Amino acid sequence: MKAPFKHIKFNVDDRVARINFSRPPLNILNIAMLQEISSALTECANQELVAIVFAGDPNCRGFSAGVAVEEHVPETVYQMLDSFHNVFRTLEQLAKPTIAAVDGPALGGGCELVAACDIVIATDRARFGQPEIKLGVFPPVASVLLPLVIGDKAARELILTGETIDATEAARLGLCNYVVPVAHLEAKLTEVVAKLRDLSTVSLEFARRSMDMGRGLNLDTALKQLEDMYLNELMRSGDAKEGVKSFMEKRKPVWRNR
Repeated sequence: MKAPFKHIKFNVDDRVARINFSRPPLNILNIAMLQEISSALTECANQELVAIVFAGDPNCRGFSAGVAVEEHVPETVYQMLDSFHNVFRTLEQLAKPTIAAVDGPALGGGCELVAACDIVIATDRARFGQPEIKLGVFPPVASVLLPLVIGDKAARELILTGETIDATEAARLGLCNYVVPVAHLEAKLTEVVAKLRDLSTVSLEFARRSMDMGRGLNLDTALKQLEDMYLNELMRSGDAKEGVKSFMEKRKPVWRNR
């Protein structure tokens, strides 16, 4: 692993990578922090992982209150946008399951990262929103992902009004999967991660890729591409063969993650 990061805490334990945002008080995402997140994700690329977990560190007062406004000036806005979007491009390329554990505010870029994650666990004091419009700008990632996650009308309202919603409303819209008391956040995260640890890393990556691949395509086109991946990649993997064989033999599969 590389030298310790300044703005995040990163570790890998038992096939789970954890990236804790650690830039007090509100984990504002500046260019340096975004580059650290991308570096951590790059370290995940060649590892057998069942999940990448994003969370705010306990020394902070939230998940992330968004990107650094002071870096949205003409001199640095290109680098800021490129650094931010590189995180999402890398996540899609990795195709590993992602989990957001959200306590406190997840606003702007923080909310966009939540929208990009596969599973979201929020505390009852979590808050979500895209306030960019109040600064005279718009959120590019949210403009793409939020309509897919919570539906077109709800996404348009959040983006166009810049209003904030609580965890209960976020769950109702489908932005988060679970809402738990603050004291139960880690326990719920452990429960979800345990389910993934029982599975094949290879099969999880194929499943993750399949959902991204079908995005924006009509059913016939998507199925043709997915059939090709299923038959010529997935079914050539040892774990796919083991999964079917173990079911037929009525035993627990022994994953080799390849």
